[in-house]
Amino acid sequence: MTYLVDVTPESAGWGFSGLRVLDLAADGSHRVETGDAEFVVLPLAGSCTVESGPDGAELTGRDSVFTGVSDFAYVPRDSGLTVSTVDGGRFALVSARARRRPPFRYVSAEQVPVELRGAGPCSRQVNNFAVPGVLDADRLIACEVLTPGGNWSSYPPHKHDEERPGESVLEEIYYYEVAGGGMAYQRVYASDARPIDVLAEVRTGDVVMIPYGWHGPAMATPGYDLYYLNVMAGPGERAWLISDDPAHAWIRGTWPDQPVDPRLPMAYPGSRAARPGRGLVP
Repeated sequence: MTYLVDVTPESAGWGFSGLRVLDLAADGSHRVETGDAEFVVLPLAGSCTVESGPDGAELTGRDSVFTGVSDFAYVPRDSGLTVSTVDGGRFALVSARARRRPPFRYVSAEQVPVELRGAGPCSRQVNNFAVPGVLDADRLIACEVLTPGGNWSSYPPHKHDEERPGESVLEEIYYYEVAGGGMAYQRVYASDARPIDVLAEVRTGDVVMIPYGWHGPAMATPGYDLYYLNVMAGPGERAWLISDDPAHAWIRGTWPDQPVDPRLPMAYPGSRAARPGRGLVP
């Protein structure tokens, strides 16, 4: 067993958000003690079984993040979970330190709301699998975003802070996969009072951690579709706390006059259609 990604609150130097990407060989298994964190097990490639005490679920996964939406399982804090697989695969263990202990839950791919966001070159697909109103969790917010090559996501630039810095901040993890072995780019910046200034090239398996501040765009280079998994958690209310950078917020107002990119949806369960949307999500 190998963790391809291993981000914990301790390793990140913050308080709540975590992500492990587990690489299992055929007939492999791995056990995790959740401790004070709630977890979601999300197949990235392959299928698996999740067991947690008396609870368990068979998760029908996908060939890759670009070919479908996956089943997933929620596992509460103060428990153990075992992930096992017959054919092998990659599995995201998304986590957040939690206070409450909602029950174990299995969610099928057909139950995951799939939305098309933005328009024109800002078109992207959002799989809202672990967001408020969809999954009962204590602090964890997570979604998947698929962006066709040449388009921009996480745009206009936005942040997940309350208006007065330090009041409540969502710690955010971006995990990327890029189709065809290509590259993409991620921008992160903040005010002079709390400086961050990053423009990073990212490839499959890379992670960018955002403790606060403005971030975006996530840029898919022409010819290479982009996937990223967003993981967020913070000390306050389980809410997006999203606001656009005022210098670029006008971009959102241009979307009603543009069509959604016809390459979307890229991947969705065959039993449900993707719904167009214009709301404030990454």
